[in-house]
Amino acid sequence: MAAKQINVDVLVIGAGPTGLGATKRLQQLNSATWMIIDANETPGGLASTDITPEGFLFDVGGHVIFSHYKYFDDCLHEALPKTEDWYEHQQVSYVRYQGRWVPYPFQNNISVLPKEEQVQCIESLIDAALEARTRPASDKPQNFDIWNTRNVGQRLNQIFMRPYNFKVWAMPPSKMNATWVGERVAAPNLKLLTSNVILNKEKTRFGEHGTVVKVDAEAKKVYLKDGTIVHYGSLISTIAVDYLAEAMADTALQQLCKPLFYSSTNVIGVGIRGTRPERIGDKCWLYFPEDNCPFYRATIFSNYSPNNQPQQKVKLPTKQLANGQKPASSDAQEGPYWSIMLEVSESQYKPVNHDILLGDCIQGLINTTLLQPEDEIVRTYVRRFDHGYPTPSLERNGALNEIPPYLQQKDILSRGRFGSWKYEVGNQDHSFMLGVEAVDHIVSGAVELTLAYPDFVNGRDNTERRLGSMKTVTQ
Repeated sequence: MAAKQINVDVLVIGAGPTGLGATKRLQQLNSATWMIIDANETPGGLASTDITPEGFLFDVGGHVIFSHYKYFDDCLHEALPKTEDWYEHQQVSYVRYQGRWVPYPFQNNISVLPKEEQVQCIESLIDAALEARTRPASDKPQNFDIWNTRNVGQRLNQIFMRPYNFKVWAMPPSKMNATWVGERVAAPNLKLLTSNVILNKEKTRFGEHGTVVKVDAEAKKVYLKDGTIVHYGSLISTIAVDYLAEAMADTALQQLCKPLFYSSTNVIGVGIRGTRPERIGDKCWLYFPEDNCPFYRATIFSNYSPNNQPQQKVKLPTKQLANGQKPASSDAQEGPYWSIMLEVSESQYKPVNHDILLGDCIQGLINTTLLQPEDEIVRTYVRRFDHGYPTPSLERNGALNEIPPYLQQKDILSRGRFGSWKYEVGNQDHSFMLGVEAVDHIVSGAVELTLAYPDFVNGRDNTERRLGSMKTVTQ
C-alpha cells in the first residue's frame, strides 16, 4: 500500500508552548495551510502536567508564568477568562448554512457540506484557478464581488461570500473595491480545501501518528512512524536541535551541535495524607543549595490549587511512612491530602543513581523538615526528562552563531527551549512567542525579537503585538 501523502505550507514539529504559539498564530493569520505533530499522545511538551490515578497533579517541573508579552497574556486570558477557575477554552467560529454548523472560514471547510455541494464548490474553484493562469497580471478585479469569484470560485461566492458580505457591509460587494482586502478576507487554499474534503480536515497528529522518524530537508519531507509522509514548504521544528540533526542524518549539523550541553530533569512527586503543616504555610517553591537533599527545588504543589490533589472524601491506602516503615493499617482512608514536587538535575558532570533516588528524596524531605518521619505517604511519582534545561555553556554562543543560518537556508526554523537552545528565553511565555514570531517571519519576513534580542525583550513590556491585531514587527 502506498504511503499516505499530506501537503502543507508550514509543518510544526512539537506541540509544546512553541509549537502551540506557532499554530495559534497560523490560525489567526489564516494565510497558510499547516499541521502540528507530536510524538506524545497529548500536547503540552515540557509545559504539560501529569495526573496520577489517585488524582494528584504534577507538572514537568514548576510552571509559574512571568509574562513579558501582551500577546501571550491575551492568549491566556482568552483560554482562561475566569480568575476563580481554570478550564479548557478554545476560540472557534462557525457559519450556519443549510441547518448545519460549518467551521469558519467557510471557504476552507466545505468538507462538512453535502457531497453534491462539495463537488460544485471544488469544480468552481478549479475553474477559477485555471482562469487565473491565463489572466494578465495587469487585470485587477474591478470590485470586491469579482475578487471573491476569482479567489473562491463562483459557487462559494454565490452561497456564502456575496450574501454574507452584503449583510456585513449593507452594500452589494459589486459596489465595493477590492484594494482593502489584504488579510481581511481569507483566500481559500485549494490544496488545503481539497485535502480537508478527502481527509476530513486533519490538522493535528499525536502519538504514533505524529512521531517523526526521518526529515528529508532537501526534498522537504517528514516521514512519520505510521508511514505517512508530510510535504512542507517551511518547517518549524520545536524538538531539540540535536534530535533534529539526527532525524535529518545531517553530519554537518550534528557536528555543529556537539558544543551544546543540557541537563536532564528528574521530577519526583510525593502525595501526603493530612493537613498541610503550618510551618509550610502558603509557600510555593523553595530552593535547596545544601547537600542534605538531592533536590534543588521543592514546590508545594497543593498550594497552587485545591484541585492539584484528591478531594478529602477520597479514600486511599498509605503506601509507607516517610521514614520508610510500613503503616499501622493498610486500609484505605479519607484525606485531606497535600503534595510536594521535587526537581533533581542530572548530567555527565552530576550523575544520579535512579535506583535510590526516590528514597533519597524522601529522606531529604525529612532532613529539610518538609516532612516528619511519621507522615503518611499515599502516592509517589517519578519521571525523568532527558532534555530538561539547555545549558548556557562557554561553547554555546559559537554554536548558535552557525546553527540557525545553516537551517534557515533549508527553510527550517528551529525554535523553542531546545530548538533555539537559549535558556534566557526558555520560559513558557518566551517559548510561545518564539513560535508566534517564527510564523510572522515565514509569512511576512518580520523580525524575531525574542530569538535575536533576548535582553531587549526581557527588559521591557512587549505590547506591540496583540491577539486582536495582525500587526508584526518589521525591520
